[in-house]
Amino acid sequence: MSQQLAFDLPVRPSLDRGDYFVSPSNAMALALIEDWPNWPQSKHVLYGPTGCGKTHLTHVWAAQSGAQIVSGVELAETDISKLGQAAVAVEDLHLITDHPEAQTALFHLHNIMQSQGAPLLMTGTGRPQIWGITLPDLLSRIQGARTAHLEEPDDQLFLSLLAKLFADRQLVPTPDVLSFLVTRIDRSYEAARSIVRDIDRLALEQKRPITRAFVSRLFINLE
Repeated sequence: MSQQLAFDLPVRPSLDRGDYFVSPSNAMALALIEDWPNWPQSKHVLYGPTGCGKTHLTHVWAAQSGAQIVSGVELAETDISKLGQAAVAVEDLHLITDHPEAQTALFHLHNIMQSQGAPLLMTGTGRPQIWGITLPDLLSRIQGARTAHLEEPDDQLFLSLLAKLFADRQLVPTPDVLSFLVTRIDRSYEAARSIVRDIDRLALEQKRPITRAFVSRLFINLE
């Protein structure tokens, strides 16, 4: 069978609130995020494993609060005094371990926002205690924030996640594909993203519809 070249085209996932699927594994985190006007000290920490939906939930909050979203490692090159005048979400704080300037900038941002009463959301992979923050005053301020933990997806959420990942690529697999995948792949966001990417690539190369038979053959080839 002739094959078609598969290009790694950019995928534009929807980060709207309506596309954020709720299940027991993320309901509490969502509830705490949406309760942002009542955050203790106007700050909050959201953490969880890689690809667990932190960015999606951060964008949900930003849409509600009007927050600006920045990466932690970019803070050293950011005008902190200007940034701290309104709601802010700082992502990927587990990556600033080796960036003392970024840690200092976050410390100052935190203090400015506290004085303004502006809400601050901080996110990272794993618990804040293992982010490797080396600035003691910053660490104490992060530990003083209420936290929410996003867990690996349960059955209901995992099925919805797979459907969304296919939809983000403008793919519509047959319904039995989703139920087949739920029982065959590791229960993690990374595994879901990886298998959907591989299915997309192979279906394009082979010019085949995404059916259960096609996906089953893919798993046979991987074994």
